[in-house]
Amino acid sequence: MFLHPIKWPHGKTCAAAITFDIDADSLIRDACRDDAELRLQPISMGRYGPTVAVPRILETYRRLGLTQTFFMPGWVMENYPKTVEAILEGGHEIGHHSWRHEDPMGHSDAEEAELFERALEVHVKLTGRKPRGYRAPVYSITPAMVDRLIAHEFLYDSSMMADELPYLVKTGTGSIIEMPPHWGTDDWPPFAHFAEIDYLMPVRSPREGIAPFFEEFEAMYEAGGFWMPVLHPFLTGRLARWREMERQLEAVLERGDVWFAPLEQIAGHARDNSNTLRTEVIG
Repeated sequence: MFLHPIKWPHGKTCAAAITFDIDADSLIRDACRDDAELRLQPISMGRYGPTVAVPRILETYRRLGLTQTFFMPGWVMENYPKTVEAILEGGHEIGHHSWRHEDPMGHSDAEEAELFERALEVHVKLTGRKPRGYRAPVYSITPAMVDRLIAHEFLYDSSMMADELPYLVKTGTGSIIEMPPHWGTDDWPPFAHFAEIDYLMPVRSPREGIAPFFEEFEAMYEAGGFWMPVLHPFLTGRLARWREMERQLEAVLERGDVWFAPLEQIAGHARDNSNTLRTEVIG
């Protein structure tokens, strides 16, 4: 089924990491810089993520005994420090997710470097360490950013889609583990309705929207692969949707042979077995 299969620790059948991008109201503040403060509907929709949904998600993880990965823009971390504290208290990982969710295609590499460093400083200040992983806004990663991650000794990126298993990305400056996402396990297509950024999807019911994620899981479980939903608290963290996620997660956990771990741990395992990984060369 896979050209470069990975053996998971402790004889587990497959690896899984539920990842959340906590964008909060950074999306509207970046999209409508001149009048974002007047747009209370999208601001409040974004704020729902860290203030209401994240506590709900963390309580589920506490009850189920899971430690997982959250990605946060530096601006969000700075403006929601209690959310950062709550995530860290639960033993979860926080990854780098830009400064304020800016698309790097909209500015120079020098500007991107400054924003990256600014967010990095916030991570160190609020978590006491550099993040090990990075996810680009809207997956818009550039070759220059890959080299920047390598220079800063990041363990992994989670923005590129050249495989379904973790793979090795090499450039002229070094290498990094790629933890590949995909739109098929992203909650924007089934749930996002955001007029201000021209993203108006036909919103699905909780069961219809979440079912495809677990269809993807079943395929990965059968093949011994890697399952990684990319979720957003203000979308999937809403009550009915998260109740459906809980129901499905409980059924998966009952199998007892799925390795749920933060991306840092799974990427570390992949790095330890890098001689078996597929390699993608950039540049």
